[in-house]
Amino acid sequence: MTTKQSTSHTFVLSFGLPIPRKGGKGTGLSASIPRGAEFPLLSLAASSTSIIILLIASLLISCSSSPNKKENNASDEIKYATGFKVSSVGNAKLVEIIQPYQNATSGYQYLLVPKGEPVPTNPNNATIIFTPIDNIICTSTTHIPLLDYINETDKLIGFPTTDYISSTKMRERIDAGFVKELGIDKGMNVELVFSLKPSVVMGYTMTKDLGQLKKIQEAGIPVIINAEYLEKHPLGRAEWIKFMALFFNKEKLADSVFQEIEKEYTATQQLTKNVTTKPTVLSGILYGDAWFLPGGKNYAAKLLEDAGCNYLWAQDSTNGFLQLSFESVYAKAKEADLWIGVGSFASLNELKVAEKRYELFKPFQNSKVYSYNARIGAKGGSEFLELGYLRPDLILKDLVKIAYPDLLPDYQLFFHKPLN
Repeated sequence: MTTKQSTSHTFVLSFGLPIPRKGGKGTGLSASIPRGAEFPLLSLAASSTSIIILLIASLLISCSSSPNKKENNASDEIKYATGFKVSSVGNAKLVEIIQPYQNATSGYQYLLVPKGEPVPTNPNNATIIFTPIDNIICTSTTHIPLLDYINETDKLIGFPTTDYISSTKMRERIDAGFVKELGIDKGMNVELVFSLKPSVVMGYTMTKDLGQLKKIQEAGIPVIINAEYLEKHPLGRAEWIKFMALFFNKEKLADSVFQEIEKEYTATQQLTKNVTTKPTVLSGILYGDAWFLPGGKNYAAKLLEDAGCNYLWAQDSTNGFLQLSFESVYAKAKEADLWIGVGSFASLNELKVAEKRYELFKPFQNSKVYSYNARIGAKGGSEFLELGYLRPDLILKDLVKIAYPDLLPDYQLFFHKPLN
């Protein structure tokens, strides 16, 4: 259900799972979701969504503080995310990335020291970063909303393939020349990165090999690994806003924003608690000879479960993605009620042209096929892939609206749309 929009990968996440990218724009260093998280755009959703946007917007005003002043009463509690933890070390904070990539045996540590204060004992040789940082280079569109929502949009100074960014606020800065185009992920212009002298570079990795990030690190520029894409709980991914906030001393604001997102998510989840008849759901599409779809413990499967749907592969024990034959998928899902997540296809006819057998499925015949690309940025980036990690509450509302329209009568789909 989410993806990382960047440029080096050959995989794109379709409804939460990586799928081999087949042309078009994909993602980059993890699983992105391009959308600028602009409040004006978000407020176009249904009235209930507008309320939370106004609440979050008010938090951005009321919780804003001097950029050089440490926020008080900020909590280090991490409730859903399992990929990082925070602890106090004297006057500093130790941030640990527990699992930077799948099956990693070791992580990374960052010692965040308030500017002007002494560096405490650092026995583990953690990377020292003085906060608040002055600026940042990010490498995934999923990082963009994290900046937007803590009022640090103006701190981004570079990004690989800026066309993937959909955020209205960030696009204004790009168009004004404040955010430098750094090229394609694996071919990122490291010389330009060096010349920008960023406080930090935030990246992600799928393996032990950091690639271009290693060169940047060797040049003395701190590299921060963001492993949000590995979180299995939707709110766990959203909670990485607290991670970004640590580098700007904006923990209190991030906590408040996250609490509103959590509140909306759990309230929506409760709507389907007592449903007795659940619609069956198919997901994914064919790439070559294999049908890619979420495993039963995948992030996307969790969203479908919380939306009260009967995902047909929910009993599968894997948390990645499955590669199945057309025949096995057809045998199990030909009578599915809904088909959610069809890559970049924009119409039923496009689906049929790509693979005529798709029309054998009941949801195709009944026009119950849904794409997550209802919102596309000014340069063609996917808002779902940019904003979805931070706003699982909006994804969940979409799914509940699709599965049980009467439970959210006034809500209009935000990320998703039916294919015609």
